[in-house]
Amino acid sequence: MKELTKAEEQVMNIVWKLEKAFLKDVVDEFPEPRPAYTTISTVMRVLVKKDFIAYNTYGKVHEYFPKVSKEDYFKNHIGGVIKNFFDGSFNQFASFFTNSQNAGVDELEKVKKMLENKIDELKKKDE
Repeated sequence: MKELTKAEEQVMNIVWKLEKAFLKDVVDEFPEPRPAYTTISTVMRVLVKKDFIAYNTYGKVHEYFPKVSKEDYFKNHIGGVIKNFFDGSFNQFASFFTNSQNAGVDELEKVKKMLENKIDELKKKDE
C-alpha cells in the first residue's frame, strides 16, 4: 500500500468521516481558510490513481467513497514505522512509545489491560 502525503491524509480523513461525499462536501469540511477547490480536486484525482478512493458518476458529478479503510491504512502505516524505525520490533516500538510520551498511570493501566486481554485471547487460540 502506498503512503499518503499530508494533504492526501487530510482529504482521506474527511472521506473516511463522510463515507460518501461529493467534492463540494469535502471542500466544506476544511476549516477556514480552505484550500482552493481546484487543489482539493487535484488531491482527489491523485487518491483515485493511488486506488484509495473511487467514485460513482451522476451526470458530470462524482460521488467519492473510500476503497481503503482507515483501519487498514493505519495498520499498514504503523507497520512501516515499526519496520523502518524499530527494526521490525514491536517491543522496541512499545518501549520507545511508553518512555517518550507523557502517558499517565491511568493510560498505561488501560494499555496493560488491553495487552493482558490479547495475551489471554492468543493463549486460548493455541489450546
